Amino acid sequence: MLRIHIAIATVGRPALLRETVDLIARQTRRPDGVLIVAPSQEDFGTAGESAVRPDLALSPKGLCRQRNRALDLLEGRADIVLFLDDDFVMAPGYLAAVEDLFASDPGIAGITGNLVADGVRHGGFTIQQALARIEQYAAGLDHAITPRTALYGCNMALRMAQMRGLRFDEALPLYGWQEDIDLTMRLARRGSLVSSGRVTGVHLGVRGGRTSGLRLGYSQVANIVYLLHKGTIPMWLAQRLFWQNLAANLLRAPFPEPHIDRAGRLAGNMRALLDLVLGRIDPRKIERM
Repeated sequence: MLRIHIAIATVGRPALLRETVDLIARQTRRPDGVLIVAPSQEDFGTAGESAVRPDLALSPKGLCRQRNRALDLLEGRADIVLFLDDDFVMAPGYLAAVEDLFASDPGIAGITGNLVADGVRHGGFTIQQALARIEQYAAGLDHAITPRTALYGCNMALRMAQMRGLRFDEALPLYGWQEDIDLTMRLARRGSLVSSGRVTGVHLGVRGGRTSGLRLGYSQVANIVYLLHKGTIPMWLAQRLFWQNLAANLLRAPFPEPHIDRAGRLAGNMRALLDLVLGRIDPRKIERM
């Protein structure tokens, strides 16, 4: 039997965190452990009182730093580490399906879900909306196993045996934009990455606790340049992300969506492009903005 531990990095959303953690108890296959990593005690809120009895650990702020802290703490204790965002709701059979897939093929290094819905694209969902969508649509998803180039960081299960020596790149600070691409492209050199509709849920996409528009806009350029130099993002994906985000920020800045700081993102894009021309672009600059 595989030892499956859930790791959640969080900051600034204690009420949401408690709701998300409480929902883990709905799993038909319970996790062998839940670990929450946050920069301060206030970030945990009352999550430690949840029925799933999570472990709590402190770490310097930053998604990559917090997830690395989780990997260090779970080394030797877990066969599979499932990284979830603090606003991800799993379908009840999520963990059971993850265990079945990993057990069926030792060559699988990582799994991500084919989602019922992703609130990042729709302005965010409530917990109640997520549960309703899971109940209505999850059973109808395609159960086929699909090869993946990389995994989606809001929900990704990693086999620890193939993660030895791999860590998230802490040069991608704060929200760590595209940190999932960077890590799992490296993991893909050691085993296969897959997804399936058997592994599913809803990413709420809740705003709050995330990077400001200016910082995210800078990261949308700086992180891509950094990963291109590092060789952990394919050129086609880098180009698509760059032009997609720049065009969206430019065209929508005059009439932005209520939940997105388009002007801030565009300003961050422009600052990063100037730094790129001047040869001083660096993802870590957002920590000083």
